[in-house]
Amino acid sequence: MEGMINSLQVVVNNMLKITHNDFSIDEIVQKIKTEEIGAIVSFIGIVRGKSNGKDVERFEIQPSEEAALSQMQKIRAETLQKFKVNQIAIIQRIGSFKVSENILLIVVGAPHRDEAFKACRHVLEGMKKMVKRWEKEVCT
Repeated sequence: MEGMINSLQVVVNNMLKITHNDFSIDEIVQKIKTEEIGAIVSFIGIVRGKSNGKDVERFEIQPSEEAALSQMQKIRAETLQKFKVNQIAIIQRIGSFKVSENILLIVVGAPHRDEAFKACRHVLEGMKKMVKRWEKEVCT
């Protein structure tokens, strides 16, 4: 897979991205659409305002970009093999984020909605396990 690595973002085949910048949901959905796809399911993770009864000041995600990209590739490949889906895009933001900021986008395209929903959930659970090691929630 061709990729570009620098301090701001890592992009692989326009379907996997690690970036400091926000993302365009519409842009990714347009890249996923093909004639074979009858359903597109998406998940957007955002920074919540409260955690365990405390106000969240900020949320930090500071992974090794190479390790994160490797895990994302593995999660995507495993999901494409396990479910009848055509496309999967994953965008993971890294850095420090305020409440309500976007931090994760998963978009799955499939011929049928059931497989798209199942695959999206599978990717989400894999991403949660991956990011847990590198995340820090700062509360006041």
